[in-house]
Amino acid sequence: MKFVDEAEILVEAGKGGNGCLSFLREKFIEKGGPDGGDGGDGGSVWLVADEALNTLVDFRFQPRYRAKSGEQGRGRNCTGAAGADLVVRVPVGTSVYAIETDELLGDLLTAGERLLVAQGGKHGLGNTRFKSSTNRAPRQTTHGKPGESRRLLLQLKVMADVGLLGMPNAGKSTLIRSVSSATPKVAEYPFTTLVPNLGVVRVGDENSFVMADIPGLIEGAADGAGLGIRFLKHLARTRILLHLVDIAPLDMSDPVASARAIINELETFSPTLAKRERWLVLNKIDLMSEEDASILCDDIVSQLDWQGPVFRISAVSGKGTKALCDALMQEILLIDEKLAEDETWREAQDNARAQMEFEMRQSIATAREAWKARKGVDEDDDLDDDDGVEVEYVRD
Repeated sequence: MKFVDEAEILVEAGKGGNGCLSFLREKFIEKGGPDGGDGGDGGSVWLVADEALNTLVDFRFQPRYRAKSGEQGRGRNCTGAAGADLVVRVPVGTSVYAIETDELLGDLLTAGERLLVAQGGKHGLGNTRFKSSTNRAPRQTTHGKPGESRRLLLQLKVMADVGLLGMPNAGKSTLIRSVSSATPKVAEYPFTTLVPNLGVVRVGDENSFVMADIPGLIEGAADGAGLGIRFLKHLARTRILLHLVDIAPLDMSDPVASARAIINELETFSPTLAKRERWLVLNKIDLMSEEDASILCDDIVSQLDWQGPVFRISAVSGKGTKALCDALMQEILLIDEKLAEDETWREAQDNARAQMEFEMRQSIATAREAWKARKGVDEDDDLDDDDGVEVEYVRD
């Protein structure tokens, strides 16, 4: 199935039913008086997170959703039936934006979570409501209110604890295959990965975390080159970023220059994301002797002036991957503990994520316009018309 991580939809809530103008007419009852009932409320539109879904492709074929309107009131003080709410299922991890205001309406992060996106219209009042001691035969009624109508942007961001960054062919897909049961495509040519891949990494008998592999970045990605910028937004919810560097690239390129290019693209795309905890992972140490690999790795770390954690691995053979996964699990547990205990730090993380979302939307919009200008396409052309597979969680 095609992987689609962005879609625009129109949601329309139902209109409230009109109030009824009616007077009681019944044998043996003189001057029955007003008996017009109220209308029914219009149905609302809700989005609900469903863990059985993992792509927004369905919204490309059905972009409009309308809830039922309320029925009008009737005589004998009968209230009109309320319109049924419309519940629209979306994947877990979907962010919802109002297109007109660019406002984030909410994030659906857990299965079953609901978000009201269009409120149904209120019912109208029947003439019974207006009777009084001085107005015994009222002819006033009110009309039902129209429901809300909104154009929404849905963005799906994969739910992962660890995100992988790196140039094409840096070994990201090989690493996720090595430490989890995920089976992304691996080949000797660049851009083998066209859509995000997720793998569940088990550490011991009780602990596990989710790792996300996104398409490789190249220099100029922030201006629309390559595929990576389209999927960088999937790293917004990760706790830790792993920056993979191929220490022995086949094209004989400079690993330090490649690493710096990734850092520059990340900072251009979202300065807030660039400040997230990032670990350096030097891959393919099995392609040379242990002594040569140690000298080269030390030189790379020195030239980058890297201050954070550094790991040396071989994704193919699995060397060093266990120590990496153990360290990641320990750090994730510490982050979870801090989130639970430190409210100030949790609020700071929420604010940083909101800022990150804003920067990402701006960068993606800029890159889209640059791509259209370079290709000479119009507004109706779809930048997401690439075939691929859907994101899947693969468990042991």
